[in-house]
Amino acid sequence: TGFSQKVSASELVHHLNSLFSRFDELTEEFQVEKIKTIGDAYMIVSGVPEVSNNHAEKLINMALEMLKEIKIWNETYKLDLNLRIGIHSGPLVAGVIGKKKFTYDLWGDTVNTASRMESHGVPGKIHVSSSTYELVNNTFSFLDRGEIEIKGKGKMKTFLVEAVRVFR
Repeated sequence: TGFSQKVSASELVHHLNSLFSRFDELTEEFQVEKIKTIGDAYMIVSGVPEVSNNHAEKLINMALEMLKEIKIWNETYKLDLNLRIGIHSGPLVAGVIGKKKFTYDLWGDTVNTASRMESHGVPGKIHVSSSTYELVNNTFSFLDRGEIEIKGKGKMKTFLVEAVRVFR
């Protein structure tokens, strides 16, 4: 969002289009579903519409690749862009509503919690809830943030992804 305040609207749209187009390619690679973009936010899901037992792993792997892409982007274009990524695992409702301009979307507390993970996250890091952590703590290493106050949720135990766990 800071970047969007420093450049013209047309320059912002050009960069977002190029970057989001690359992210779109990554969704295919990691078998996740792009839901929508909201300004400079990019929303994806895994395990919808088809159930995936490793949805959290797919999302974290995609998120790690997104962080690599933003680093390359910054080096190439001499920019200082940052991503804040939030992931939460849980039940939700997905579908299409309305009569005009149909849009596939997601609803439920899981969606709101994922958004809070993003908004309370750290630039350049992947912030996950304890429910996501429980699914992948044997695959990735994490930094325990302890309990932090999350708007609309109260205190929640959250984690930052550190790296893919290396087994020796």
